[in-house]
Amino acid sequence: MKNFDIKNFQISGNDKYKPTSHPTKIKDFYEDKADYEEILKKLQTEMDELQSIMYAHSKYGVLAVFQAMDAAGKDGTMKAVFQGVHPLGLSFYSFKRPSETELNHDYMWRCFKELPERGKMQVFNRSYYEEVLVVKVHPEILENYQKIPDELKGKGVWEKRYQDIKNFEDYLANNGIVVLKFFLNVSKEEQGNRLIERIEDITKNWKFEEGDIKERGFWDDYQKAYEEMINTTATKQNPWYVIPADDKKNMRLIVAKIIVERLKELKMSYPEPDEARKQTLLGLIDTIKQQNQG
Repeated sequence: MKNFDIKNFQISGNDKYKPTSHPTKIKDFYEDKADYEEILKKLQTEMDELQSIMYAHSKYGVLAVFQAMDAAGKDGTMKAVFQGVHPLGLSFYSFKRPSETELNHDYMWRCFKELPERGKMQVFNRSYYEEVLVVKVHPEILENYQKIPDELKGKGVWEKRYQDIKNFEDYLANNGIVVLKFFLNVSKEEQGNRLIERIEDITKNWKFEEGDIKERGFWDDYQKAYEEMINTTATKQNPWYVIPADDKKNMRLIVAKIIVERLKELKMSYPEPDEARKQTLLGLIDTIKQQNQG
């Protein structure tokens, strides 16, 4: 991918994310469909190779978090980007509305249960960030459904949650879990077009919910919530990546490239046996050959 610079999409705390200054569409990194497929295939292969090393190395893990407005393309992006990764080292989890059991625990509990093992990649479709997005836009959720003491629901609740999240992600990073946070930044117009497509296309009808239109009425509130969330929780150790999402192909290439670049930064390799182990293994070759002749 020519002229690709990961820093163009990275928010690390010093710089600030502003919806008005971050485009939802940029110049494509591909020339046509065939070029897109060729670039994506190369990135998929690289990612699979790097993940295989990470699996054997078994010291790092990856948590990839995807957040976006409805119809921004999370499902399609995850499917395309991770398609070539060996399933033994990859898992997905989609966070829906909390169950009664989940509401009976702290809000991070259901996310703790799905964290990646060392050597593996875990992909979150939505995440603990919903607690400072949906819950912030709809404070009645906090008031009526979340079972925390009344005195903890007042002033400063969002600042405390931002700090909790930052501490949580620092904890993961300090334990070798790389946190990759992607915000798929779609325009209101493009989102509307995709929602209409869901209604008109019978193969996409199942994705459409009337509630999506209701939530769209809170567009400005969500944009403000995303802006504050990204700027407050972006750090040098755990930055956010704001991805232009109006072109799905370009979005997928950018996400895949970022993941590959971040994996390349990790100091990992296939384990090498010591000399005694090498001699033992060489001896086993003769044993296997003798067994074949038996």
